[in-house]
Amino acid sequence: MCRIEKASEFYWVPPFKSDCEELLGRFQLSESVRFEVFSAIWRELDFSSVFFGISSKSEKRSFTRLTFTTAYSYLLPPYSFQIRVGALYLIYGLYYMQPAWPKEKIRIALKDWYDLQKLVVDAKSCQHLDIVYIFKRLLLEKAFYFTALPKKLTFQSSERIQHHVNEEFRGCRDAVGEVASVDMLDEIANVHGHYERLKKLSLPTSLGVTLINLTDSIGHCVLEYRKWQEEIAAAKKKDSKQTETTQKSESTSRADMLAAIKSKSCSHASKGTRSRRHRPVEIATTSNSGSDQALLKSHVRPPSLKTRTYNHFGKPGEPEQTKDWLLSVKEEDTRALKRKDSRRFKWHSN
Repeated sequence: MCRIEKASEFYWVPPFKSDCEELLGRFQLSESVRFEVFSAIWRELDFSSVFFGISSKSEKRSFTRLTFTTAYSYLLPPYSFQIRVGALYLIYGLYYMQPAWPKEKIRIALKDWYDLQKLVVDAKSCQHLDIVYIFKRLLLEKAFYFTALPKKLTFQSSERIQHHVNEEFRGCRDAVGEVASVDMLDEIANVHGHYERLKKLSLPTSLGVTLINLTDSIGHCVLEYRKWQEEIAAAKKKDSKQTETTQKSESTSRADMLAAIKSKSCSHASKGTRSRRHRPVEIATTSNSGSDQALLKSHVRPPSLKTRTYNHFGKPGEPEQTKDWLLSVKEEDTRALKRKDSRRFKWHSN
């Protein structure tokens, strides 16, 4: 199954992603968030045919999961409100048009649940009730599968979830850059010139409400703003490089320190073989300190239990020195050492 998903991710994701961007791009040009507009674009592109051509059940399921993962990436910031709504409509259509049965669920990471709820709240406050209906419908169908990650990963996998943001779908654009365009400055200059001509006809020339060189001032401010942004970007890049160099130097110094400690410990270690412990202890003839003698004494092994038993009771085959009648007599009683001769009982005949 993992091989099938990897192959499908390699072959199917890029064309399906381009189809999704085509659909969302047309929906963005419509400047509407209504579901009927999205469904018209869906039918125009015949988007339900993306599931055609797959006969294997395992491939159907893997491709369905990949479609949900690809469409889910457009549902989150930094994309604009309209693109996120289009992604919600796209997931809704893919869920009901999937060929797999039982239906595959849509994986939603818990960290992204707040952004999705905020999208629905904003839509409800703006009276976009079709967005709220689509979301509630998916909730009632239990189409969401709450997970830690939006994409399934295998055990000990080095893969990382990467998604390249489409700059055309971004919600927050550079407003200063749009003002600094040549067409916008020309339009501002034309409006300002027309205003000055009308002012001369109706008002005295001494009255000045606006700047005389308005377009030049705007261009100068925009240049300063861009220069400031470039300085900030260069400073951030420099700081990141410094942090990387410091981290590398710290890791290098730590590695050098560990290597020095390791080499020092290995140099002091004994190089003898394991059979050295069976050799007799060699006592040094000369010692300059008492610590060497104490060290040698500590290595002397005490006599074993067998040796101590032979010393106390003798070796097998030797006459026993233990006297049975002395087992219950005190050692100080010397009279007990003299054993009386045992006399036989004599029968007296009458």
